[in-house]
Amino acid sequence: MIKFVMCITRHPSMTREDFKDYWLNRHGPFFMENAGAMRAKKYVQSHTIDTPLNEGLRSSRNMLPEYDGVAEVWFESEEELIAGMSSPEGQKLGAALLEDEGNFIDHAKSSAFIVKEYEF
Repeated sequence: MIKFVMCITRHPSMTREDFKDYWLNRHGPFFMENAGAMRAKKYVQSHTIDTPLNEGLRSSRNMLPEYDGVAEVWFESEEELIAGMSSPEGQKLGAALLEDEGNFIDHAKSSAFIVKEYEF
């Protein structure tokens, strides 16, 4: 299994609450309705919570501010991910997802990458 990970910063015009609502109630269901076309096996949203612990973590380690959330999508393999994204249906869906992301994500301040998990 491999995983697509996206560390997300919300669109600058949105509050964190508006961001959470859009991502959870609009984008998430839209993605799940079409997950099969992309050959995705699992989709998880992790929403950053407002807590003083985040500031403590950041300042104690001299780190950048936290992201507003993290999206994770699992695939059987790189080949499955590429096949899902390369099909005509996957290409159309990828464009629609990117367009929808523009409603709530600041792509210039976000990051995406492919990982392999190792459990201990």
